[in-house]
Amino acid sequence: METAIGKISIGTMHLAKGLEFRAVAVMACNDEVIPLQQRIEAVVDDADLEDVYNTERQLLYVACTRPREYLLVSGVVPASEFLDDLKK
Repeated sequence: METAIGKISIGTMHLAKGLEFRAVAVMACNDEVIPLQQRIEAVVDDADLEDVYNTERQLLYVACTRPREYLLVSGVVPASEFLDDLKK
């Protein structure tokens, strides 16, 4: 992900890993978006389903731990079940 001082960077949660920003907006934290419903529906095995949930949960965690000062999380009701994990 390319970053520049004084500029807004837009990227995926995958690309944010290992980076840090002054402020981060994590958008669309809705149920069926995080975790992504298409990934869940594509799973055949229960063990794989757990891996999908863990991966999606970890991606949200990574995105929400990138800011140094400000974090904005947005979504609509029903919100992602993973947001409750971040409150702990």
